[in-house]
Amino acid sequence: MKQKKWSNKNHHADSSWRMFKIMAEFADGFDRMEQFGPCISIFGSARTKADNPYYKLTEKIAEKLAKEGYGVITGGGPGVMEAGNKGAKKGKGKSVGLHIILPHEEGANQYVDHNKIFMFRYFFARKVMFIKYAQAFVYIPGGFGTMDELFEVLTLVQTKKIQPVPIVLIGKSYWSGLLDWIKTTMLEKEHNINPADLNLFHVTDDPDEVVKIIKSHYKKADLKPNFE
Repeated sequence: MKQKKWSNKNHHADSSWRMFKIMAEFADGFDRMEQFGPCISIFGSARTKADNPYYKLTEKIAEKLAKEGYGVITGGGPGVMEAGNKGAKKGKGKSVGLHIILPHEEGANQYVDHNKIFMFRYFFARKVMFIKYAQAFVYIPGGFGTMDELFEVLTLVQTKKIQPVPIVLIGKSYWSGLLDWIKTTMLEKEHNINPADLNLFHVTDDPDEVVKIIKSHYKKADLKPNFE
């Protein structure tokens, strides 16, 4: 079979320029996020409508967290992200929207202050901001993006790349199938994780329990960035 040629023309220059754009995105993100203090990252589907029970639950959770003095970090878009920013505003707290530039994607939601919308071109730079500055992670039912963020954080805690932090899954019925598979297949059948790994997260439907889990953790731990 004839080998296809790969052109390197202008590739080096493009890569160098891309590197500077990535560095600028990190530098700007670090500089701007430092000012917000302790925050909670909330993840979930952009497709969740305002009349969905999970939208209302997210709003309530964010409001309670804001009243406890935490800022709220979301992706800044519609759905669960909007509910998180809306709840923080109702709780008279700070909230940030880490918005990703995507084709055919809606703009930032109306509940993020315009000076607190951070636009990202690169998913990995955006992920770092979600993780570095969060004191806890709350996962509302969502799609591939939510699963990606969940397993990213679980891996970082499991491998001790970041300090142990509260990881809370909202919606027992939504997560039950996945959690059953993790226990019966991933753990018991294939031995791909340890039994203690099932203790890395909490599952609840109760907004008050979310607050209780986070407050309990920080009676024994310092509020600080997850990594330097």
